[in-house]
This record gives sequence, structure tokens and C-alpha cells, in this order.
Amino acid sequence: MTDSVQPPPRHAVGAAYVAALAATLGFLPLHVIWALGIPLFADPDRFAAWHADGGGTYLLTLNLLAVLPAILALALVRPWGLRFPSWTPFWRDRPVPRLLLLIPGYGLVVVLGAYTVFAAFLAVQQRDAPDAIFDPWTGLIGIPHFIIWVTGLTIATRSYDLRTRPSADHATRSPALP
Repeated sequence: MTDSVQPPPRHAVGAAYVAALAATLGFLPLHVIWALGIPLFADPDRFAAWHADGGGTYLLTLNLLAVLPAILALALVRPWGLRFPSWTPFWRDRPVPRLLLLIPGYGLVVVLGAYTVFAAFLAVQQRDAPDAIFDPWTGLIGIPHFIIWVTGLTIATRSYDLRTRPSADHATRSPALP
């Protein structure tokens, strides 16, 4: 499979790296601070109660899970997204089933896109809420970050989808117009 797959276009590689950076450097710093119990951009008393009541565990889980979309984004444009690396014990040098990356790729695009819309709505709704834990501006600042993340992941996933389609799909496509 990897021999017949074209390398990803430059824009898809760039988009994948942007998505990976958004998932790590864009998401993790503030969420790690919160997971450590530091109420940056939050009401200290409400934050402390929320953090002690499971918020810290929730944030730790989110931080650990943010690494997975970064790995996924890179797998969409790197050779190990086409063929399992030689160090993997059971799948060594076998082709990666395309759905193994496409389902989480497109699924994450949908989930992160929906979350972005929800976060925008919530930030506006809680703008002046007296019982809000976090400053609503953190949501508004995070929304562009999520839009960048979703866009990069969409481009990388679509590129992988097109590049890894079985050759029968390519034969049925109409040729490009001159």
C-alpha cells in the first residue's frame, strides 16, 4: 500500500503539524496549570471546590487525551501512518488499515467542531454569570485555537483519505479539466 500512495502535499503536512501543535502547545499549558490546582483566570474559591470535587482528575484526563490527537495528526502525514513502525511487536511493517486513522480523524473533527460551537455559546451565555468558575474570556480566547485545530485536522484527514483510497476509486474519478 505505501508504495502506491503519493506523499502528502505540503499544505497537508503543514496543517497536520499545526493541528498537532494546537493539541499540545495550544491546549496543554493552561489546562496543566488548572490540573495542578492553580486558579489562573478562575474564581479561586469556586475553582478550589470544583477542582477538589473531581475537576482536577477531569483536567488531568483531558491533558493526557490531548496527546492522542497530536499523534493522530502526525500519523496522517508521516510514513508510520501508512505502515506500522518496525518496533511495534505484532504489526511490524504491516499496512495500517486506513479506517484506523480516518474514523478517529473525521470523528475528532466533528467532536471538536461541535465543542467549539458549544464553547462559543457557553462563553457568551456565561459572560456575566456570577457563579462562573472560569473567566468567560478564556473560552473566547480558546475558540480561535480550536478553529485552527479543527481546520488543520480536517485538511490532514482529507488528504490522507484521498491519498489512501483504493485504486478502483481513482479509476472511477473523472479526469481534471484542462
